[in-house]
Amino acid sequence: MRMTFRRMADRRPVETLVERDDGVVFAMRGAGGGADLPHDLVHALVEAELQVRDGIWGCVADGVVWRSMRHVSGRQPPHAAQRSEQLKRERAAAIQRAEALADLVGRLATGAEVLPHERAAADLPAASLDAAARALREATARWAALAPGQDQVVTWRPVPERAAGRRRSGR
Repeated sequence: MRMTFRRMADRRPVETLVERDDGVVFAMRGAGGGADLPHDLVHALVEAELQVRDGIWGCVADGVVWRSMRHVSGRQPPHAAQRSEQLKRERAAAIQRAEALADLVGRLATGAEVLPHERAAADLPAASLDAAARALREATARWAALAPGQDQVVTWRPVPERAAGRRRSGR
């Protein structure tokens, strides 16, 4: 899946073009803008770095369509809306965990306060969390260097089952 994040000026919502591997394309508006790293881009980077299989972007790759997404082109599979809703229900806990991880890594990246129990609740090695925070800081610098109207492209690759299987179920 390919995601093209367009930097907008003055805190205007970020525009993202999402091209799924099945050929379906969506436009998406999300939080962020200006020099701030878009929330959806934070998720893409954190989930990729920490190999989160069933986070926000893994769900999109598997057929979830969020309310912020608008169909642009490509033929959606039969019963796509029902499948999307089913996946949202089935993965609700995993989606909440992905939100918590994005928040945690975002705070680590900016040097904001992180309590020891928050790191422990992530149930991931400290080195992995620190590496994700470094990657986020680097991405923030690249994003800030973009001029309004310029794009940052991220390619989402599914996390292999064996990598996801090294963690407890639910991730």
